[in-house]
Amino acid sequence: MAGDGRAGRRRAFIGSFTAAGGPGLVTAEVTPGGGALTLLSAVKDVPDPSYLALAPDGHTLYAVSETSEGAVAAYRVTGDRPEPAGAPVPVGDSGPTHLGLYAGHVLTANYGCGSVTAVPLRPDGSLAGAPSGRLQHTGSGPHDRRQRGPHAHQVQPDPSGRWAVSVDLGTDSVRVCTLVDGSPVVHREFALRPGSGPRHLAFHPDGGHAYVVNELTPTVTVCRWDAERGTLRPLTEVPVLRDAPAGDAYPSGIVVSPDGRFVWTATRGEDVLSVLAVEADGLRLTGTVPCGGHWPRALAEHGGFLYAANERSGDVSWFAVDPTTGIPRYDGSVRVAAASCVVFG
Repeated sequence: MAGDGRAGRRRAFIGSFTAAGGPGLVTAEVTPGGGALTLLSAVKDVPDPSYLALAPDGHTLYAVSETSEGAVAAYRVTGDRPEPAGAPVPVGDSGPTHLGLYAGHVLTANYGCGSVTAVPLRPDGSLAGAPSGRLQHTGSGPHDRRQRGPHAHQVQPDPSGRWAVSVDLGTDSVRVCTLVDGSPVVHREFALRPGSGPRHLAFHPDGGHAYVVNELTPTVTVCRWDAERGTLRPLTEVPVLRDAPAGDAYPSGIVVSPDGRFVWTATRGEDVLSVLAVEADGLRLTGTVPCGGHWPRALAEHGGFLYAANERSGDVSWFAVDPTTGIPRYDGSVRVAAASCVVFG
């Protein structure tokens, strides 16, 4: 657990876009027994730390620097203020928008170039140096403006730890990968509906299903996941809005409840959180609620609360979740300019 040794103390780490006035990497304390956030500190030593990932031991936090140059940084988070664990490492590609820990490496999904970069880690969790390998995605989609080429938007390990899964908005596909001599290598690529624009994927606790939220259409694609074979099979596609959007609607975050009964998504433009009940090989939309701000870029769950990082209104909102219905109830918010993600330790 990240913290200063006080029993039960929990932290939230918030990323933001410094180019849009954000404070950088923010640390907050989570109210014991509740969901409220109290800001503790901000570190602004790397530009645009838009996405974060915490090491399993809770002592090291990793951040992308979502710039045209692109980098990844590591921090020690045993106190109220994150401390750099060495210099940031360039990833060699533009616009890293997501990262995940896999097989002793940090993998970054580089949206600008449509690639995945692997940066090796030392045993203490610090970055070992230059990238050890890179995987270039190829392909395109039917959307003229957004899918002229690949745009890797997310990379993460599967629950078994055997595979790394890369979601590409530009190619309407998900790649299942391994590392060979430190380089990401594609095991299989799985096609989703053309023009759907897959953004992020979340696994069900049963280990046998995965849900892909699509950015270019307000839907979630329900998939069967086979960890033994490393295969992803699309089953059905479910809307996250009851009616056709009145204007622009761009889904962003997706979270599965710890008990596996609900899936929550966030949609920018419509500025809502959607609740979907999990059914056998499917989902059912049960309701939507306002996100508590404008342009919810990311969504997270912690301790029975949902958190929305609202980029354009510059705040992080939290919601108490009804354990029976899964419906979130707005409970409060804290000001973080250009907020982009929230993770917990």
